[in-house]
Amino acid sequence: MTVAETQRLPDRLSRVGVEVSITGVGKRFGSHQVLTDVNLEIAPGEFVAIVGRSGCGKSTLLRMIAGLATASEGRIEVGGQPVTRQVADTRILFQDTRLLPWRRVLDNVGIGQRDDWKPAAMEALDQVGLASRAQDWPAVLSGGQRQRVALARAMVSHPKLLLLDEPMGALDALTRLEMQRLIEEVWGRQGFTAVLVTHDVSEAVTLADRVVVLEDGVVPMIRRIEQARPRIRGDAALSEIEGEILARILGRI
Repeated sequence: MTVAETQRLPDRLSRVGVEVSITGVGKRFGSHQVLTDVNLEIAPGEFVAIVGRSGCGKSTLLRMIAGLATASEGRIEVGGQPVTRQVADTRILFQDTRLLPWRRVLDNVGIGQRDDWKPAAMEALDQVGLASRAQDWPAVLSGGQRQRVALARAMVSHPKLLLLDEPMGALDALTRLEMQRLIEEVWGRQGFTAVLVTHDVSEAVTLADRVVVLEDGVVPMIRRIEQARPRIRGDAALSEIEGEILARILGRI
């Protein structure tokens, strides 16, 4: 991203999030090259979506940003510091909510928190619309509600970077749309940097400032989304952008 592009981001997004810099990154598993010379600059507070076919290296790249995996070549920095281990002030939202079934909802949100954490956990639950379910067990919640609890758990510590690894992939269509709106609302309030991995191009175009296409381990396309928020699915301009990105993924351009 250029300086001029960074300056076009809303002021609210420049105060809380953290910069992510990916330079010449490659990743091998044995003799298999998963990623090759990936370069990407993400501005503080920006929302970036990474799309591509299954197995193209999307989740691998996300795990390396989080410090859960190491690059074979190149360098990843978060907040100007090289990533050598799990990054502080970073949270990850997975498709699997990973809630502890033997802990109530409020206790799941407060995992890892210290001191007087309950008021902050209740506030996070209120933000995702589940304050009334604080004393319920995860097993009695729907899939969408469990994902909301996972989002509250990620948000309770006010992260500077949120990594989303297809967190809505297992949800039904309507619940998925509700979750997308919720993530966008929380991002708008807190101003963290967000990196979303998804196979849903429409989801990427609806949520992101830029969509990064990953194909055979390289980045052949980065598409900026200029449309104002909130964005409505089916909008002609957004549909045109979706078609352009899909054509790239499917190898038609």
